[in-house]
This record gives sequence, structure tokens and C-alpha cells, in this order.
Amino acid sequence: MNLATLPAVWARRKYLALGVLTATLAATLTVALATPSVYSSTSTVLVAPPELAAPTPRAPLTGEREARLDRIREEILSRSRLEALLDKFDVYGPTAKADLEATLTRLRRDIKVETRAVDFGTQGRGSTVTFAVTFRGRDPRMVADVTSELASYYVAENSTIRERRAAEVLQDIEREVDDAKKRLDEQDKRTNDFKRRNMGQLPEQVAANLAMIEQLNAQRTLNNHNKVVAMERRTAFHRSSSDNVPAAISRQDALQARLNQLNTELAELQRQYSDKYPDVISTKYEIELTKRQLAELGPSQPEPSARKADQVSRDRVDTDVAALEAEDERLRRMIIAYQSRVEMAAERGQELQALSRDYRATREMYDAILKRYHDARGAVDVERRRVGEEFQILERAVPAREPSAPNRAKLILLGVVFACAVTAAAVMLAEQLDTSFHSVDDLRAFSTLPVLVTIPEIRTRADRTRRRRRMWLATGAGVVGLFLIVGIAYVGARNELLVALLTRTGS
Repeated sequence: MNLATLPAVWARRKYLALGVLTATLAATLTVALATPSVYSSTSTVLVAPPELAAPTPRAPLTGEREARLDRIREEILSRSRLEALLDKFDVYGPTAKADLEATLTRLRRDIKVETRAVDFGTQGRGSTVTFAVTFRGRDPRMVADVTSELASYYVAENSTIRERRAAEVLQDIEREVDDAKKRLDEQDKRTNDFKRRNMGQLPEQVAANLAMIEQLNAQRTLNNHNKVVAMERRTAFHRSSSDNVPAAISRQDALQARLNQLNTELAELQRQYSDKYPDVISTKYEIELTKRQLAELGPSQPEPSARKADQVSRDRVDTDVAALEAEDERLRRMIIAYQSRVEMAAERGQELQALSRDYRATREMYDAILKRYHDARGAVDVERRRVGEEFQILERAVPAREPSAPNRAKLILLGVVFACAVTAAAVMLAEQLDTSFHSVDDLRAFSTLPVLVTIPEIRTRADRTRRRRRMWLATGAGVVGLFLIVGIAYVGARNELLVALLTRTGS
């Protein structure tokens, strides 16, 4: 085929071309005009940062905006939320619930959420994000209502998630605070037990122990002086005595003198220390022991008056010497004990320092967790007062005046182009399949035999009648076929899959 043959081809195939063109244009124009109008409404939601720049009370909740947005999106597109939306607004009519899965898929496809603008903020304020919630449908009023409902879902779900998250963080930190408090109490108990077990050997008691050693040395010096005087008196008494009196000292008098001495020491210790002090406890124990020994001896036997006075004098001197010697031994033991305490103070100091270091570390950890607990409580209060980062509906959805899809002018243009292409393809296919000769030149090109004569087509009245009859039949069949094509195209234009395709490609 070439340009020179086009007139002849048109003469032969004009009815085919007109029929294909008419049928194709009828189908495409019907689809373009009968496709239901789709309206869309958009609601803009603003993610506003807090007015206050200080992030302290909201520290547990920062850095989770994107995760929260994804979580809200998944929650809103969940099956339960979409079913509630279908029940409330009857989005796709009463027949939509017949195939609930397909309806939910269609509803998810018609909901669109996209971020529109991001402002990273200045002077310590957080970034501002706006995103648009868009819904598509056939009823503009219903579409606007559904879009507003979806935007309100975002706002309400954000508040719920933030409050729940703040409460969860607060509960976790409360458990950490309790655990840290238990560890701190255990550490404090260990330290107190150590101090109680090593009372008198602690570093802070070294000065008191040294002062006590100095006092005991002074007491021992005085006691030694008194013992020397008593021994001199005893020697002088024995020399002047003419009687052969035994030098034995009454045990009962010695115990009584020891008891008096212990009572004096106890009174002195109680003026300086409490009843739990080790020396006070040991002195009380010695007093009880001495009293039991006196009780076991019983009352002393009386002696003749002349001999008794002399014996009492000698016994008194001996008792004083024995008591002073016992006191000297006691003071010596006490000095050794206090010196041992001073010597053990360095070792106990190292042990106490290790316990104190552990206690300080535990205390610092407890203070840090306690601070986080107060911050978390502040975050919960912030969420309840709604002064934290919050979703706000910036622009509410309004019913659309014009449909957003399909673009009917674009569909009509595409239909015309498609019809022309189909017509041209049909004509070319018919020419290729037609093996008849339409001219002498076709015959000469096919055969080398000479053409002797050409006989034109002879049409009689009957031929013209049959031709007109066939024409009318073809015209009637074409009209009926055209109506069928238009009906089928109209029904197809109402198919949801085709509508979804055309409202996206033709918008």
C-alpha cells in the first residue's frame, strides 16, 4: 500500500472503515462518558512541636515520631477500623459487604496518606511536619465526611499512643526505681552491719581510742603509785605486828573491793558512752560475775573483837594491794585492747572504703533512675495537659465541587486516537487477507500473460435491488450492533476494576 493506492483502498473499504470507526468510537466515548465521577477530599494534619524548647520532661518520648506515624497508619488501616468506617458511612453501598475482603482492599486503595512539608525548626524547637489524608469516592459529601473521620483518627490515636507510651515508660522506670532502692537498702544494711560488728575499730574512732589509751595510761600510773603506797603500808604493818597473824587476805573482802571498783568504772563509762558500748557491756558482765562469787561465799564469820580489829587492819591493807594489782592487770588488758583497735583501724578503713565505694555507686545509680522517674512523670503530665508534640487538623476536608477523576477530555482524545488506530489496522488487515484482483495492473503484476480485453461490471435492476436490500440489512445490523456495543461499554464502564484503572490513568 502507498499513497497512490489510498483512494482505491478507501473506495473498497470505506464501509468497513466507517463501521469499525463508528463502533470503536461508540465504545470508547461511552466508556469515557459513562465512567462514574470520582471525588476526592483532603484533610491536612499538622504535627506541631511543643512550644517549650526544654526537652527534659519529654525525654523518654523523643525520636519516635516516624515510628509513631507508621504505627498510627497501620492502626487506621486495620481491619477493625475499616469495618467500623464502612458501617458508619456506608461507603460503597449495601452490596459492598457481599465480598468484604475485596471491599476492604478497595477501601485501603482509596485512602492515601502523604507527607507534604517538613520544617526542621530553629532555636531548639522540633521540626514541623504536615501530611495530607486523602480519600476518593463517588459521593462528595460522604468523601468529605470519611476524610474528616480519618484525620480525626490520626489526632485521637496519636494522643492515645503518646499517653500509653508515657504510662508504659513510667511503669518501667518505677520498677527500676524499686530495684535500685532494694539494692541501695541492701548496701546500706551491709555497711551498718560492718560498722556494728567492728565497733571501736573504725577509722573515725582512732582519735577516741588514742584518747582512751592516754586516759588508761594515766589511770595505770595513778594505780601503780597507789599500789606502791599500799605495799609500803603493808610492809610497815607486818613489821610492827607482834602477832603471828596469817597474811592471807580475805577473799570476800577482795571481791567486795573489786565490786566497788567495777561500779566506779561503770559509772565513769556510762557518762561517756551508751549502754551498747563494748566496754560498758563487759564491765556489767564482770559486776554480775563478782556478785555471783560473793553470793557463793556467803556471810563472813565474826572473830573476837581484839583480834578482829588487828586482823581487819591487816586484811584491809592486803585487800587494797590485791585490788590495786587486779586493777593494774585490768588496765593493762584494756590498753592492749585499745591498741589492737588502733592497729586494726587501717584494715577496717580499707574494708569500709570498699563498702562505701559500692554504696556511692549504687546511690548515684539510684539518683539517676529517680531523675528519669521524675522526667517520666513530667512527660505523663505534659501529655495530659496536651502541651507536648501534638497532631492538629490544619485544614478540614470539604466536599469537592468538581470530580477529581476521570479526566474525560483526556479519555475522549485517547478514544479517538484508539478508534483511528483500530480502523487503520482493520483496513490493512482486510487488504492483506483479500487475494482478489481489483485492477488490470494487479493482474498484469501477477501474471506474464497479456490481457486481451476488460469487461466492466454489468448491474441489472435485480442486482441493484438486492444491493439496496443488503445495504438496509447491513445498516440495521450495524445499528443493532452499535446499540449492543454501547450497552456493553456502559456496563463495562461501571465495573469497579475498570473504574479504578481509568480514574488513575485518566486523571
